Amino acid sequence: MSTLPATPAATRTDRPDRPTQPDRRLPAMGGFAPAVLGIELRRVLRNRRTLAFTLIMPAVFFLIFGLPQRGQTLDNGRPVTAYVMISLAVYAAMVATTSAGGAVATERALGWSRQLRLTPLRPTAYVATKVATAMTLGLIAVVIEFVVGAAAGVRLPLDVWLLSGLAAWLGSLVFAAFGLFIGYLVPAENVMQFIGPILAVLAMFGGLFVPVEVLPHVLQQAAKFTPVYGMGELARAPLTGDGVSMAGVANMVFWTVAFGVGAARLFRRDTARV
Repeated sequence: MSTLPATPAATRTDRPDRPTQPDRRLPAMGGFAPAVLGIELRRVLRNRRTLAFTLIMPAVFFLIFGLPQRGQTLDNGRPVTAYVMISLAVYAAMVATTSAGGAVATERALGWSRQLRLTPLRPTAYVATKVATAMTLGLIAVVIEFVVGAAAGVRLPLDVWLLSGLAAWLGSLVFAAFGLFIGYLVPAENVMQFIGPILAVLAMFGGLFVPVEVLPHVLQQAAKFTPVYGMGELARAPLTGDGVSMAGVANMVFWTVAFGVGAARLFRRDTARV
């Protein structure tokens, strides 16, 4: 009786000794990548409503409120139009970064933020991508405001352009964190209803629409504790020649940390059931 030859153990492939393990290595930098950032930026820049609200409206405000003050000067001889331009650049940056950060409310409503917790993407990388997107949009807003101001006849030394623009942009980090905080705090259908009025009130208290000095004394004192006050003070300091106060710097640091910590806690709470 013939028998089939036995297959040597070393050549058997139909039953491997150990199952193949999937590659579970975490991506570099927790998943933060330029490609992901590029996708986020394209998504934001395709939203025409966001572009009109964050990039065009502040420039129109300058043409309406800044140009009629041509020929007037500050105490140091520099144009009032430059003061208005820098103030509205701060406003444009804070609106842009808040809107970009607040967009997470829509992702929460769609369940996307919780879905991402099932992937190797780390929460810190996800938040960093949102902040980088917001800050990029804020930089675009500041540049557009300055370009409109220069085209309208604002003339300043180069160092004032650079320092004021840099302060307006970096200061908007406060509102990138604020946008994330609001985005995780309120439902998607209510986020813009919260953001619009809040930013308008904060801009008034921060001296972006009218100088703080024209407000009643009580409101002047209250304004010093708002998130916009330090941001506006630092951005206008190169123009006015006023020194940068430690109170203004402390104001920005405090609110950035407060909103950042609040956004991180709300993010963990929002995805805790994943």
